[in-house]
Amino acid sequence: MAEELHIASLVVHAAPARAQRAEAAISAMPGACVHAATANGKLVVTLEASTAEGMTAQVAAIQHLDGVLSAALVYQCADSLDVMNEEMPA
Repeated sequence: MAEELHIASLVVHAAPARAQRAEAAISAMPGACVHAATANGKLVVTLEASTAEGMTAQVAAIQHLDGVLSAALVYQCADSLDVMNEEMPA
């Protein structure tokens, strides 16, 4: 079976008083990156995982972080590493 890459983006809403703590916890997760954060607790996050189960576990972990009110999946893509690494013609 070919190795896979799963990529997802989320909008996470945290309680403003706990948003920095949630941002730090998400940033510390393997394969996670916080791209933007607002003062009212909204975070733009991308995740990478090698399996669908791994991706589901990461999203669930974010949803259960202290102070996180919601984590909404915006985009999800999965394909083999070979296909993901193919060069696209101009």
